[in-house]
Amino acid sequence: MWDTPDVWVCVYCGSSPGFDPVFRQAAESLGRALGSAGHGLVYGGGHVGLMGVVADATLAAGGPVVGIIPQALQARELAHRGLTELIVTASMHERKATMVDRADAFVALPGGFGTFDELFETLTWLQLGIHAKPVVVFDVDDFFVPLFSLADRAVEAGFLAPAHRAAAVRARSIPEVMDALQAPPAPAVSKWLRSTPP
Repeated sequence: MWDTPDVWVCVYCGSSPGFDPVFRQAAESLGRALGSAGHGLVYGGGHVGLMGVVADATLAAGGPVVGIIPQALQARELAHRGLTELIVTASMHERKATMVDRADAFVALPGGFGTFDELFETLTWLQLGIHAKPVVVFDVDDFFVPLFSLADRAVEAGFLAPAHRAAAVRARSIPEVMDALQAPPAPAVSKWLRSTPP
């Protein structure tokens, strides 16, 4: 059994490494920073792509790593076999809920639809008051600029409260990520906006 960290950080990221080495470098740096800080990693349980990189780097830095993977993906031999703990769920929905339950904070690295889905669901649950945990978007090489532009447009159009837009904390470096993990979440604001701007 390992020493339980004070902070468990859930990292969402690609199951592919991406074409630019900067993405892999960012995942490795993040994992190393989490492990060195004594934090634990919660993630999707795979050994491939950025997922495997951040897990291996956290383990190498002495941090415990809990992987959470649905049975269907474990059956395809995508599960990381060297983790501190591997949890196998019955479905993707159960996987995401378990990741949120086990984490104290969240970081999104670059990725594809799966990463976007996990990030948006976590922000939606924050918006609805289901959790009140920090959500950090690690904007490596301006990868998430279009996402932030979309969120800004949603605010302008009256579909997203500014406080909820601010809940997706943008970080561009490892020190900024680590600082943002300690930041308080967005204040409790009603999700339902008026039909006219204030």
